[in-house]
Amino acid sequence: MAIATIPGKLKANCLGFPELLAQNIALISPTMTAALIVPVMYSNTADWSWLSYALGTIMLLFVAFNLNQFAKRSTSSGSMYAYICRGLGLTAGAIGGWALIWSYLGIAMAGVTGFTVFSGKLLSMMGINAPPILLFAVCVAVSWFCAWKNVNLSARAMLLCEGISMVLITILGFIVMGHHGFSIDTPQFDTKTIPWSSMGLGVVVAVFSLVGFEAATAFGDEAKDPLKTVPSSVYWSLIISGVFFVFVTYFEVQGTRGYSTTLDKIDQPLNILAQLVHIPLLQIPLSLGAMLSFFALNLSCVSAGGRIIYALGRHGILPAATASAHNTNETPHIAVTIMALMSFIVPTVATLVGKVALLDLFNDVGTCAAFGFVTVYALITVAAPVYLKKIGELKPIDIAGCVASLLLLAVPAIGSVYPVPSPPVNYFPYAFLAYLAVGAIWIAAYYRRTPTAPELIKDDLDQSHARYSAVAGE
Repeated sequence: MAIATIPGKLKANCLGFPELLAQNIALISPTMTAALIVPVMYSNTADWSWLSYALGTIMLLFVAFNLNQFAKRSTSSGSMYAYICRGLGLTAGAIGGWALIWSYLGIAMAGVTGFTVFSGKLLSMMGINAPPILLFAVCVAVSWFCAWKNVNLSARAMLLCEGISMVLITILGFIVMGHHGFSIDTPQFDTKTIPWSSMGLGVVVAVFSLVGFEAATAFGDEAKDPLKTVPSSVYWSLIISGVFFVFVTYFEVQGTRGYSTTLDKIDQPLNILAQLVHIPLLQIPLSLGAMLSFFALNLSCVSAGGRIIYALGRHGILPAATASAHNTNETPHIAVTIMALMSFIVPTVATLVGKVALLDLFNDVGTCAAFGFVTVYALITVAAPVYLKKIGELKPIDIAGCVASLLLLAVPAIGSVYPVPSPPVNYFPYAFLAYLAVGAIWIAAYYRRTPTAPELIKDDLDQSHARYSAVAGE
């Protein structure tokens, strides 16, 4: 039997638009970019860093356009997997789901390490020296409890944590610009200094900063009015985050101009800016906000990744136990527990055995995760027009959107491997390809030993689509 029949179901109609939007934004984690990624962007595109974020946002809006061709027509738990199945077939869909687990796990670990960096700084301000492994455990344990206990609790926690942090950073931004008399920072608009040769690398960083905007699609069975709220949350999370990134990059570049250390060499730009505007006490709430934001990032990935595991488990691709829903909490408790454990174990081993520094670990897991996202975005982009043709609704604009999206996705795909990065980053693409190969072999073996599975999975996907199509009045 391919479709899991384990008792228990996920809690239906409990996530509204704000909670879904929070899920997406928490996974994008605007605070992560403001606190740690903008200096990396500046090292590539200097005064024109804000433009890279604007271009990256526009690029991913094309991907969102293709994704929403599915999201406005049907939904389920782990919808990205189901969407690719409907367009490109079950094997491609399963590989897409497999890649998403890699991506969500990588970003979950980035959340753990970021939480540890900023909570460690807060504790050191109080004269307390806590070992990183203890802080890993605290972050993951609380995150797991929220994901295990209640999906509403998880969503509200993410909304609160990321919201507080973004508000604090926005306040700092206006203080910095006010410190400069709200004058226009003309070097950031001098067209003679546009670094065309490195703008491609800047867009790569921007795209990788924005991945995760699709997270709400994993919660289709739990969303209210999902055919409207899910696609709306996809678009708005990109727009809000993109505008925030442009704003943050602008004021960080302006605020550190003339400082003894250039922005690309600063590892705590927000705290440095608080000092430069003579409000050093602001460092405490900023660090607290960043700590909460990275916690929300881990929680978002544990929740979203758990639902991808749950969806693959329902169809027998992963062990049936992963498709179990808690009888009382109505959450995929086994799946989120797996995600939480892995997000603790890997950083712990890397820190204790590999002796990898926290910031290096943060960069490494985030870079690895990006390969999975680009793969899934490419699959969903190709799947959209194929699916629309199957149902007789393909239009020229859909083909144009697909072509534009693929061309734009080629920028981060190529930019991540050429020029060849220095070790160990140059080995990461091979690690991801090896992971995909293992998944492909596993999936092929499953279909071979269970010849009835494809038909049962197709029936399940068709039933899910028909249910929501009927609601939509198709």
